[in-house]
Amino acid sequence: LADLAAEVPFVPPEMLEQAAGAPFRARLGANELMRGPSPAALEAMRVACARAGLYGDPNAEALRAALANRLRVPKPALWVGSGIDDLMNQVVRLVVDPGDCVVTSRGGYPTFDYHVRASGGRLVHVPYRENFVQDLPALGAAARESSAKLVYVSNPDNPMGTWNSGAAIQELLDSHLPRDCMLLLDEAYAEFAPEEAVPPYTDPAADPRLVRLRTFSKAYGLAGCRIGYGVACPDSVVGHIHKFRQHFGVNCVALAGALASLEDSDGRLGEVIGDIRRGREEYAAACDKHGIGYLPSATNFMAIDLGSEHRAVAFLEALRARGIWVRKPGVPPLDRFVRVSVGTEAERKVFVEELPQALQDIAQAS
Repeated sequence: LADLAAEVPFVPPEMLEQAAGAPFRARLGANELMRGPSPAALEAMRVACARAGLYGDPNAEALRAALANRLRVPKPALWVGSGIDDLMNQVVRLVVDPGDCVVTSRGGYPTFDYHVRASGGRLVHVPYRENFVQDLPALGAAARESSAKLVYVSNPDNPMGTWNSGAAIQELLDSHLPRDCMLLLDEAYAEFAPEEAVPPYTDPAADPRLVRLRTFSKAYGLAGCRIGYGVACPDSVVGHIHKFRQHFGVNCVALAGALASLEDSDGRLGEVIGDIRRGREEYAAACDKHGIGYLPSATNFMAIDLGSEHRAVAFLEALRARGIWVRKPGVPPLDRFVRVSVGTEAERKVFVEELPQALQDIAQAS
């Protein structure tokens, strides 16, 4: 631990607001669902608050049963944690010993790297393809060359919003990944993705190398509640994680909200996905109007191309000066992009209205 850098994966917006002395007009940096949970989830959590003096179910029996029914996987193949960051940390702790190699994309989700370094693992980074899609065959080749224990893929990808097909994910497992290497598939944004991007759910025991992580933070609007779930082989993964996970790590209010969100999801989820799609279209139209590039996105954010890291930093700062909080990747060549969450209709209006002036500011500065 003494050799680790003193760092956190992200600077929280609250710290930036405190420094600025004012709240943000548009909070578009964390890919949150700013409309929040469904009314049914809010009511379920309100009722659950009356039981806050009691511990929640450490095994999340009702939620796991509902998820098993929805995904058509065995209930023992599911476990619940306080968001994907908690779940991925558990998987890293299970798989990675000090000195083990772990393969991921250069510039990908930084919290994964954070957990690997804390466990003493050695990170092997693979560049994205030219179209800023994760290079699955190259990840597999790097795993073979380094005798990696674990490969991490986010699909759809954070921070770029791009995606691989479910068939390509399966090909990675079948043809490129070593037989003794695990694939950690982060599907935080899967609800927003086209159907062909999500591999079908089958019996997790059929290939113990595959671990899939999902969350209620994005499409269900429960980011502040911290709850997500994993799907993996019951014997070789989930059973072992139960031996060391924090059993009361998910609170009773979050469990109630997640269960109600699932039960309420059929109409509500379609409404959320439609609104996110409209928001991406609004951003795309604004970028086209002002002659700036962007990547196709299968998430609730868009990666906007400013052409250089210098311009991206200036753009981020120009937006922040106007009360708009966004983030950017920190590693070349991804660092020429700024990632903008699809906020509420009002927040999107603020961003689109302030976009031309922010672009003018960076043009004058350069």
